[in-house]
Amino acid sequence: MSDPLPEETVDVVVIGGGAAGLNGALMLARSRRSVVVIDSGTPRNAPAKAMHGFLVLDGMAPDELLRRGREQVRGYGGLVVSGEVVAVELGADGDLRFGVTLADGRRLTARRVLVATGLRDVLPDVPGLARHWGGSVVHCPYCHGWEVRDEPIGVLATGPASVHHALLFRQLTEDLVYFTGTTDLDAATRARFAARGIRVVDTPVTEVVDDGTGALSGVRLADGQFVARRVLAVASRLEARTQGLAELGLPLEELPDGMGRRYASGAAGVTDVPGVWVAGNATDLTAQVGAAAAAGALAGAHINALLALADTDAALAAHT
Repeated sequence: MSDPLPEETVDVVVIGGGAAGLNGALMLARSRRSVVVIDSGTPRNAPAKAMHGFLVLDGMAPDELLRRGREQVRGYGGLVVSGEVVAVELGADGDLRFGVTLADGRRLTARRVLVATGLRDVLPDVPGLARHWGGSVVHCPYCHGWEVRDEPIGVLATGPASVHHALLFRQLTEDLVYFTGTTDLDAATRARFAARGIRVVDTPVTEVVDDGTGALSGVRLADGQFVARRVLAVASRLEARTQGLAELGLPLEELPDGMGRRYASGAAGVTDVPGVWVAGNATDLTAQVGAAAAAGALAGAHINALLALADTDAALAAHT
């Protein structure tokens, strides 16, 4: 279901229909703001069967959370429109109006913008890895750890953060193998791993191998050796989704150790671009669903507060 795009200028356009975007829209709609959510329908957690670590909603399917969220936003008069943003332009002569263009040519004008586009995971280029992403290939011990407890787990190292990744997954299983890949592992870290019973394999992984049913069964090494594993943990590179937003000029920030790239923001999602806020994984790359939703709510409330001031200033000017 997709709502029609309004012809009149709306208070806020929310770009992104995930937890952050929908919760921001919910706060705005409950404040009687006209708000439109543009939802591309490509949530990061789509491959996952359930989300975890969110009080009361633990175990809920991601698509069910979003379905309920869209329903609640619409219940307060907000609109949810299916579409892909290809351009966002600031009005001429400094007018704080934003023109939003969708891939099918439709256009919308809004007074303020909340960017909640989320992020994309960039995986190591290992054949067979991507098809298990969100299933037997996991990234977050808090999102998926309980479900893979006591399984034979392999950590595919991608950088310095993988060392801590391994220690977190060691909490969940006694059978853990650390594949160093192209990363360096110093003697002190090797000693720490040995103390925790973590086996280190330095031979590069060349392939993720399935069993006869299509389930992950292990990895093949460059020397031909097969190492049986039921689960692989990968610290993917995290990159904010930026498509269609270049003309806004939002500053991007590279995080240390190749962890990823995010939109820079301050308190409540404020950015250096007047009239534009950002919330959720687009700016907080490690936020789980609950944290992303909370950030969206905070940004939505802040947008409403500043719109209230702008409305009052305009009313005063009209009477003088």
